Amino acid sequence: MGPKQCQVCNEAVSKYKCPSCLLPYCSLVCFKKHKETPCLKPAVAEEKSAAAPQLPVERPLCAEEQSEVLQQLQLQSIASSSEIRDGLKDQSLQKLILSIDSSSDPESVSHLVCNWKGGSNSC
Repeated sequence: MGPKQCQVCNEAVSKYKCPSCLLPYCSLVCFKKHKETPCLKPAVAEEKSAAAPQLPVERPLCAEEQSEVLQQLQLQSIASSSEIRDGLKDQSLQKLILSIDSSSDPESVSHLVCNWKGGSNSC
C-alpha cells in the first residue's frame, strides 16, 4: 500500500491520522479544519469488539485414563493435517468448538456435536 492522500484537503500526502476516527490528514491546518466537525471512532473497531469471541472457561486439564492423553507426535500430526486445517475453516464447526470450549460443563453441550450439520450423525 502506498501513501494515502489527505482526506481533508485532498491535495497532499497524509502523514498523520486523527486519533478519534483515523482519518488521514497532512498538516495542523487540515487537522484543525477536520476538528471543526465532531468525528467518531470507526465503526469497524466497534464491530470487531462486539464480535470478539468470548474467552473459554478455565478448567483443569485432566484425563480419567492416561490412554486419553495424546502424545506429542499425535498432536503434531493433527496440527499438520491439511484435512483438519481445511475442516477448521468451516464457520459452523468453529462456532461448535467455541460453544463446547466456552461451556463450564462441556459434556452437557456434547449433544451439539450430534446436531452439527457437518457431522457424520453417528451419535
